[in-house]
Amino acid sequence: MRSSTIRRSAVALAATALVAAAVVPAAQAEPVKPPRLSAAAISSALAKDVTTPGTAWQTEPDGTVLVSYDSTVTGAKLSELTAATRRLGEGVKLEKLSGKLQKYVTGGEGTWGGEYKCSVGFNVYAKGRYSFLTAGHCGNVAKTWYANPEHSVKIGTLRSSSYPGNDYALVDYPVGVKKPGGSVYLYNGKSQDITRATTPAFGTYVYRAGVTSGLHSGTVRGLNATVNYGDGRITGLIRTSVCAEPGDSGGPLFSGRSAYGLTSGGTGDCKTPGGVTYFQPVTEVLAAYGVVVY
Repeated sequence: MRSSTIRRSAVALAATALVAAAVVPAAQAEPVKPPRLSAAAISSALAKDVTTPGTAWQTEPDGTVLVSYDSTVTGAKLSELTAATRRLGEGVKLEKLSGKLQKYVTGGEGTWGGEYKCSVGFNVYAKGRYSFLTAGHCGNVAKTWYANPEHSVKIGTLRSSSYPGNDYALVDYPVGVKKPGGSVYLYNGKSQDITRATTPAFGTYVYRAGVTSGLHSGTVRGLNATVNYGDGRITGLIRTSVCAEPGDSGGPLFSGRSAYGLTSGGTGDCKTPGGVTYFQPVTEVLAAYGVVVY
C-alpha cells in the first residue's frame, strides 16, 4: 500500500509540473505593449525621415506630435508618410490641411523688392541704426527694397537674411534717416504701438497685418513647429489659425504692444477664412541681430 501511495503521489506531482510548464509559456507569450515614444524622440525621427514638401509637425499640449500634410501629399508620398508615422506609435496624430503649404511671397504683382512683394514686420534699432524685419525668403530674392510698386522710393538695403532653417531678414533704412515710426499699421486708419517682444502661449489671441490682405486675427495653435516647404525646411515656428495670402510674407504677428512673429507661410486665404499660417518667432530674430523693437 505504501509503495502504491508513493507512486500515486509521484504521478500527481508530475501532472502538476506539466500543467505549470504549460501555463508559464502561455503567460510569457502575451504581447508586451512597447513604451510610448517621447515627443522629442518622435520629432527627431520625423526630422530624419520626413522631408516631403507640404508636411509639417509640432508638439501638442498633451505631449502628442501632430503631423500635418497638404493637398500635394498624395499617392506614394502619402503612403510613405503614413508608414513613417505609424512606426512611431500612438504618440503621433495625422492631420490633412486644406490647400497647399506655401511661402507668402508673390511675383508679378505690386513689388517692393526685385519681382516680389512682401510686408514689413517690425521696426528695430541698434547702435544708432534703424532697420526693419521681414521674412528671410523675401530677403533672399532682393537686396534693395522700395516703398512703392514703381521702385521709385527706396526705403532700405538688405543687411542679412536667413532662409531656410530660419525665415527672417534685416533691412537697413538709409543712413541718416529720421527715426521711423515703431507702430504696426492696422489697415483701418489706425496704428498699434509696439514696445516689447515675447513668445505667445498656446491659445493666445493674436493679430496679423500684411500688405495684401490687411488685418486679421486668430489664435496660437502650436509652438516650435517644423514645416517642409518645397525649397527648404523651417524649424521653431509658431502655428496659428490666422489667415494670410501671398505678399503678406514678413508681416507682423502681434497682440497689444507685444511683437510675436514674422509671417512665413501656410495654407488657405482670407477670402474664405481658414487654413493655417506659420510665423518665425521674433525673439529669435532680435537675438540673432542684436536689435530691439521700438
